[in-house]
Amino acid sequence: MKNYQIATIPGDGIGKEVVPAALNVLHTIADVHGGLSFVSTEFPWSCDYYAEHGKMMPENGMETLQSFEAIFLGAIGNPSIVADHISLWDLLLKIRRSCEQSINIRPAKYFKGLRSPLTNPNDFDLIVVRENSEGEYSEIGGRIHKNENEMAIQNAVFTRRGCESAMRYAFNLAKKRNKYLTSATKSNGIFHTMPFWDSIFNDIKKDYPDIETESSHIDALSAFFVTQPEKFDVIVASNLFGDILTDIGGAVMGSIGIAPAANINLSGKYPSMFEPVHGSAPDIYGKGIANPIGQIWTAKMMLDHFNEEELGQKLLDIIEEVTADNIKTSDIGGNSTTLEVSNEICNRLKAL
Repeated sequence: MKNYQIATIPGDGIGKEVVPAALNVLHTIADVHGGLSFVSTEFPWSCDYYAEHGKMMPENGMETLQSFEAIFLGAIGNPSIVADHISLWDLLLKIRRSCEQSINIRPAKYFKGLRSPLTNPNDFDLIVVRENSEGEYSEIGGRIHKNENEMAIQNAVFTRRGCESAMRYAFNLAKKRNKYLTSATKSNGIFHTMPFWDSIFNDIKKDYPDIETESSHIDALSAFFVTQPEKFDVIVASNLFGDILTDIGGAVMGSIGIAPAANINLSGKYPSMFEPVHGSAPDIYGKGIANPIGQIWTAKMMLDHFNEEELGQKLLDIIEEVTADNIKTSDIGGNSTTLEVSNEICNRLKAL
């Protein structure tokens, strides 16, 4: 029996609705499979926790999380209680950095039962590997002077180790898929960091002669995500570029509300974290209409991380069957509730 120890942080807003729904799906998978179980420990860290305690998590929060095999996060943010930069940096980014989650992966695909805004989506199926710990989101910089002399400086930090880790992860992923890897760059406009990125990519690709590669400038690449997403397989990108591309990926699927993400610790020393891309949507919290697909697809990515890829694929197939049968929430054109969607997925899992 495989027992996976999971720390769950529902967080804010609809995270408190979609995390329980996704956990119910995971427990159903465990019951059907019979050879594994998921032991979930919930932590109430959120903006509400901040309002009561003056911080997003307790002092020993990171030490507590590091004893688990994975972290399953719902959504963070409620600007009516806590400014976004505080909730983001004191919980989400704190976990990513303290647990050395240097890789972020986000898939986007033509999804059965979901209407893409593209006229001809052509069954696209791509995945973005994003460097997740440095790049343009470095904390180095500052502001000086006042009035008309005020100045802000933000330093982008690219290390060979960070770039190479993301690129090798992407190459290895491409080997399992369609053997085609695209590097997002902007070396014609960014003088130092992007030529550095390109040179590392060109060095590493020599170790993967069976992988077809290309480098594409981020502005053109963003346009191609809309005009011809079907041409892409795996894309590797810096922190900022990967962030932009994955939001476009969610948009061309038809809803960012179904998009999943994984923050990967490569060494296994600390847990990886799995979270949907959508926000906390406080305006619909408590109405029972939150879309659970993003969180459930995120659970599929966690199964893949645990080397339960066959189960993960079965789950994704059933998710698509359910949406194709119009059992979906109102944000993607249906009239089902959060529980009706997750319960239908559970029922179809039981029927396997």
